[in-house]
Amino acid sequence: MEHKRRKVGFCVVVVENNSSVLPIHIHKGENYIGRMDLKNSSKQVSRKHVSITASSQGNLQIFVAGQNPVVVKSGSERRKLLPQMSSALHVGDVIEFLPGKLAYRLTSDSCDVTLIPTVPSSSALVSKEGAETILSCSTNFASSSHQHGFSRSRLCSVKEPKLDGMEMGASGTEEPVTSQRLSSSFQLMRVRNLPQWANKGCVGIGDVIQGKVQVALLSNYMVDIGWLLGACPLLRKVPRVVVIHGESGQSLELLQNSKPCDWVLHKPPLRLSYGTHHSKAMLLVYPTGVRVIVHTANLIHVDWNNKSQGLWMQDFPWKTDACKGKKSSVFENDLVEYLTALEWPGCTTVLPEQGEVRINAAFFRKFDFSSATVRLIASVPGYHQGHNLSKWGHMKLRKVLQEQSFEQEFKGAPLVYQFSSLGSLDEKWLSELAASMQAGSTFEKEPLGHGATQFIWPTVEDIRCSLEGYAAGNAVPSPQKNVERGFLSKYWSHWQADHSGRSRAMPHIKSYLRYHDQCLAWFLLTSSNLSKAAWGSLVKSGSQLMIRSYELGVLFLPHLVRAQFESPSFSCTEDFSPLLPQQTEKEVEKPVRHPKLVTMCWKGSASVEHGGSTMQQQDGVVVVRLPLPYALPPTKYRPEDRPWSWDRQYHQPDVYGEVWPRSVKLYSQAL
Repeated sequence: MEHKRRKVGFCVVVVENNSSVLPIHIHKGENYIGRMDLKNSSKQVSRKHVSITASSQGNLQIFVAGQNPVVVKSGSERRKLLPQMSSALHVGDVIEFLPGKLAYRLTSDSCDVTLIPTVPSSSALVSKEGAETILSCSTNFASSSHQHGFSRSRLCSVKEPKLDGMEMGASGTEEPVTSQRLSSSFQLMRVRNLPQWANKGCVGIGDVIQGKVQVALLSNYMVDIGWLLGACPLLRKVPRVVVIHGESGQSLELLQNSKPCDWVLHKPPLRLSYGTHHSKAMLLVYPTGVRVIVHTANLIHVDWNNKSQGLWMQDFPWKTDACKGKKSSVFENDLVEYLTALEWPGCTTVLPEQGEVRINAAFFRKFDFSSATVRLIASVPGYHQGHNLSKWGHMKLRKVLQEQSFEQEFKGAPLVYQFSSLGSLDEKWLSELAASMQAGSTFEKEPLGHGATQFIWPTVEDIRCSLEGYAAGNAVPSPQKNVERGFLSKYWSHWQADHSGRSRAMPHIKSYLRYHDQCLAWFLLTSSNLSKAAWGSLVKSGSQLMIRSYELGVLFLPHLVRAQFESPSFSCTEDFSPLLPQQTEKEVEKPVRHPKLVTMCWKGSASVEHGGSTMQQQDGVVVVRLPLPYALPPTKYRPEDRPWSWDRQYHQPDVYGEVWPRSVKLYSQAL
């Protein structure tokens, strides 16, 4: 209740002799301030524009939740926060809820919680020229390079890692970084029974499917209609829902019998045996645009509640007349080609402003995808050759990486493959896959070359002591014959995720990356497990790529974050009124050069200055933090550790007193 919360301060409008404007109370905990709270506000201010969090120790943090930037003034220092950014606050700071407008000063209240007064800001990383600084100190979850809270049994509670307000280099000095930005498009999914800090900024299915959805295209492997409608009742009101699935047998019968009568089902054809439709994505059409989501969770209860999962999401507007004649973006072409490969015939629906339209693959060319912050990496079944050889699977990844240039620090850098199912592999195919994963060159045109590779895979002990106990092993479905091959032993590494609170939330997320320290050359979030069926295998002397399954992933590359940094984020579900501030010469941002992808545990590196890019101080660099749930570098297995195999028997009881094998319920209704 509001009256039980302790008041710690006020935000007072900065207008002399204006006592008619009531102050905004700041209480202990989280405080949202938006359009309805501010005098003479406008639609450029969101209803929940900023969040100010006050701790019991007197610390304050501001987070920009709206669509337009906020400015914080501390004495002579001026800090501009873009959407999804945050910063420390102190008593006496002035908050401009729009740059140059709606200024309010933070004052303290006479209570037993003392707010920390203004001090020289440790979180402000100011360029030598003293230009306005753009910051992000926010995290999707609390981060630290230290390990917290777990005994070997992994049953202790997790403590919230301490947040550091300043990015420090290896020498202990501040990095000359002009800006940092929290990724607004890659997020972790919420997990039940985790501490509150571990789910901060994470999403559930109701956060993704929201607003005035006119058409919903849901692509997945497993679909539980009973759970889906309960978790997201909004879907009952969507005029047209299409489910592209991979179900078969009894689960397909359940899907057909439980779906609403006006929903459309489609199972893409499988040209080769042992393949599946495994892609996990959503396309949501709105009056203002389309929301594209690529994620790693089946549409079942356990996947959205009990496991470590990841999700990328971005909204795109309808094309205007001005851009309809322009060349289609790479993202648009990749998306439409993938949808075409599904062989979905389409359906007809009525959109309020367009009348009757045909929804099929070509329909999605009506949207402007030019601002996409990722590249699509998809797989479709078949034998691909000629110009199609590099269109799908690991050869698509190879082609995209070959087109990129990376910092010198990634030459020979290690790679991580993190997955939840393992196919029948051999060393020859792993070398083939490595040739794709290791593609790319430095800005000096030197190949990145070979790097040590580690596989992140849960041990038997990880599964036994997880949030679900042995039941978690049902979603890590690999047999002994695949897992216990001798040549794999050198690759095995722990699922270690203490910093994200997810060490006991077993991974269903799939990700691949190349890294140096806590910096990422690239990061791939995907449905693809480590298998030939998912990635493809070269046959006939390398002239054809054989793929068995449908898969879909998104590749994060440093140069693609530039658009995310420079332009306001479009939203299909919130008022979108791009702010066009009248910038002074001092406030004009310098060009972004060589953006960086980093983990949440990144603390800067002194090697940046002697890595060949001094322009970071001269022209600025944007740093995008990705909420990678597991620790880098991964910790290798100890001699006594055993990789999980789901067809073994395990007699030592788990956290619920169960042994393995055991039955696991995946659907809300009995099959």
